[in-house]
Amino acid sequence: MKYMTEFRDGRIAEKISAALAVESKNNVRIMEFCGGHTISLLKYGIPDLLPESIEMVSGPGCPVCVTSKAEIDAAIELAWRPDVMLASFGDMIRVPGTKGSLRQAKAEGADVRIVYSPDDAVRLAKENREKKVVFFAVGFETTAPVTASSVKLAESLNLDNYFLLSAHKTTPAILAALLAEEINLDGFVCPGHVTAITGTEMYGILTDAGKPCVVSGFEPLDILSSILSIVRQINRGAAETEIEYSRIVAPEGNLHARRIMEDVFRPADAVWRGLGVVPASGFKPSGDYRRFNACEEFGIEIDMDEKETKGCICDSILRGLKKPPDCKLFKTACTPEDPVGACMVSDEGTCSVYYRFHRAQRVEPEIVPA
Repeated sequence: MKYMTEFRDGRIAEKISAALAVESKNNVRIMEFCGGHTISLLKYGIPDLLPESIEMVSGPGCPVCVTSKAEIDAAIELAWRPDVMLASFGDMIRVPGTKGSLRQAKAEGADVRIVYSPDDAVRLAKENREKKVVFFAVGFETTAPVTASSVKLAESLNLDNYFLLSAHKTTPAILAALLAEEINLDGFVCPGHVTAITGTEMYGILTDAGKPCVVSGFEPLDILSSILSIVRQINRGAAETEIEYSRIVAPEGNLHARRIMEDVFRPADAVWRGLGVVPASGFKPSGDYRRFNACEEFGIEIDMDEKETKGCICDSILRGLKKPPDCKLFKTACTPEDPVGACMVSDEGTCSVYYRFHRAQRVEPEIVPA
């Protein structure tokens, strides 16, 4: 517990809060891109430690939330094919598409298997050679290297029945899209786990636009320190990329993981739930690994015309324009048990986080004995 309690010290949190009260001179809006950061912000009541001049805005950093309805529909279509076994992470089977969810399809008899890693899907392909096993791959650069490794594993095992329905999304392209939106943002708390893979070079698009960036860990003191660093940059008129999460993140990222991704995947246009088509923001198997692309194997095209469910404002929430309490469906027609929009499904979805971590359920930072 040592390294957890060190980053949950309530006395240090109070000192950072006091420093923010002194140094925050102007109204600022800071986006925390990652759903993991949104969890910590609400769970530990961090907004209550911030001066009123600082507003935190959640971004599109939940991979489940940004998976489009068309990608869900494609997965459902594949799962109903008699020769296909569709493997998926557990939270993805609850995300609604235009024709229901994978969970509903599974309940009605479609062959949907829940896996904990892409290698589990490879194992299914090895054990069920009479079936074509399709892994529904989602996530940012954090999980894409593991998916790429599963393709290499399948190749080494000479499996001709393993395929990817890739809904992977890439971070640099969405950062550019956010800048193009009419969102007043003054700085970014950047995703620590993604940056551990990619490195910090991709944040140049933000700093060139005058937006300070700090790569943060996920404990309360990580986030508070990152917010303070952003405020200090703003005060001195700087726009730099700082690494607060240096115990995990290096500026160059993980070169081995990056090579695996670059070897297996190529960038491709992708449709983001709530954001539409973002050029070169997806990953598809390419080159020697093109045969693993389920869309090509089964002749499936992903519809790029994304429309949100009537009454649902997930699109505005993912773009940082609105917050969950602004939605008329929040906590009424839309709950984690019966979600209408994708932001209520995953544990990292903004609506789900707001639903679970209201004030009564917040966790107070610990006071560590001297």
